Amino acid sequence: MGIKDFCGAIPRKWKTPRAIIPLFVVELCIEIAALALYGIAQPDLYRTRLWQEGSDHGWNSSPSEIIYAYANYRPISTPLPWSQFVTSFNVIISVVALFLLLVKGIMYICHIFHPLLSAIIHAALVALFAVSIHAQAASDMSDPDQPQPGPPWYITRGCGAPVRPSLRGYCQQAKASFAVTIMLCVLFAAFLALSLYSLVPSRASSAFSRSSSGKYALSAASEADAESAHERPWEMNQVPATPGTTGGMKSPMTPRTTAFNTLSGSMGERAKGKGKGKGKWKGKGKEKEPMARGPDGKLPLRHHISMGDETYQSPAGEAVRS
Repeated sequence: MGIKDFCGAIPRKWKTPRAIIPLFVVELCIEIAALALYGIAQPDLYRTRLWQEGSDHGWNSSPSEIIYAYANYRPISTPLPWSQFVTSFNVIISVVALFLLLVKGIMYICHIFHPLLSAIIHAALVALFAVSIHAQAASDMSDPDQPQPGPPWYITRGCGAPVRPSLRGYCQQAKASFAVTIMLCVLFAAFLALSLYSLVPSRASSAFSRSSSGKYALSAASEADAESAHERPWEMNQVPATPGTTGGMKSPMTPRTTAFNTLSGSMGERAKGKGKGKGKWKGKGKEKEPMARGPDGKLPLRHHISMGDETYQSPAGEAVRS
């Protein structure tokens, strides 16, 4: 199987086309919400405040540990759920996902958004948002006295008491950002599953691809036969030169010449038999002049016969009307 046959065997139609547009609409709504939540949190609206709030209650490490480690030249890294990387990464992937949504919509309208292309795009999006989920739900074990073995406290705990009232709104925003990330990852996973399902060939498509490949092989064989036939010598290639041409006879005798000579002779005999000796003969209600004859006594050969009066050049150079 060649590359052309392999590409032709890949399904290009969706098995559930009615589900594509509703999924696009749902994705647009969720991505707008995600972009708004991620953009509000950029660069550090509430991340450090929630980190400090958890440290005050003994739920995670303290932001001051980073300052003490830098002051004592002790190597330390910011815990992943409280790092700037998570906030910036969320903004980037939300912008990329919204841009890809616009591209997917245009491609779907143009009927070029095939399941294989959809599977590649949504596999990449699932991977990106899975990384974001992992980063937001990572543990914080930087402080042995206050370890955080699971996700941050705003995910595992409520935003009510004992959380300060001024931080409850930020807590809800952080919780909503995590929920939106999960929703987008699930939506892209559904898109990926739908794409893979459409890539599975059915019996009808398999039969069609086999028939198409058979037609292609038949057409290729016919083209090969035509080329070989073109290379073979024809039966009439060795036809001798036409008489009267260079290398042929100088005075050709063709069936047309014989027919016209016979016709001229019969007309001459008719003119001799019915002439009255006055140089004129009568036709149907009209008297016509006899036709001029050549040196051999025969009427000149005309190239065509007409039913009306016609002027032609006689051998003597005179114009004669017939």
